[in-house]
Amino acid sequence: MGSDSEDPPAPDRVTRILEAVSAGRRDAHDELLALVYLELRQLAQARMRRESNDRTLQPTALVHEAYLRLLGGQPAAFHNRAHFFAAAAEAMRRVLIERARQHRAEKRGGARERVTLSGHDVAAEGDRDLDLLALDDALRKLEATDPRLAKVVSMRFFAQLGVEEVATALGVSPRTVKREWAFAKAWLYRELHGNDS
Repeated sequence: MGSDSEDPPAPDRVTRILEAVSAGRRDAHDELLALVYLELRQLAQARMRRESNDRTLQPTALVHEAYLRLLGGQPAAFHNRAHFFAAAAEAMRRVLIERARQHRAEKRGGARERVTLSGHDVAAEGDRDLDLLALDDALRKLEATDPRLAKVVSMRFFAQLGVEEVATALGVSPRTVKREWAFAKAWLYRELHGNDS
């Protein structure tokens, strides 16, 4: 029982439990966490790997803090597994951004929290590290001009969802997701590296 190499739970099972959560069944919260915990932890580990070594938050703590934000307060309505993991990734992103801002404030503008986007072809030159807060600012700017593109980035980069899952969550074709992901990566690259010499 329970190893990191286990297959993820079937999407329809997760969706059924999400429906129970949306219906207000409190016991469904615990059942959901037990079912998706390993995937959330892997997602958190991926997020933490993209940060610098100077971090104060561990993947387990990130999972729990993000989960509490998702389901700790008001009733949540998730349409399916992809929607849930996109929301979880966004919650993790917000936790990491808040931590990075707090860390920067404590250092009075000193060291910046770094992430790497090279695994997603946003950085064209090797393992290019980016300021986590600069990435957040760029995503907010993108969201202001095209909210769906920002969601595509969040789902692909932060939630590590596949093209099919993003398409399902957004109600668009996989071809549309591929096109928008390519555009968003190019936009982010220009936004984040435009002043590099």
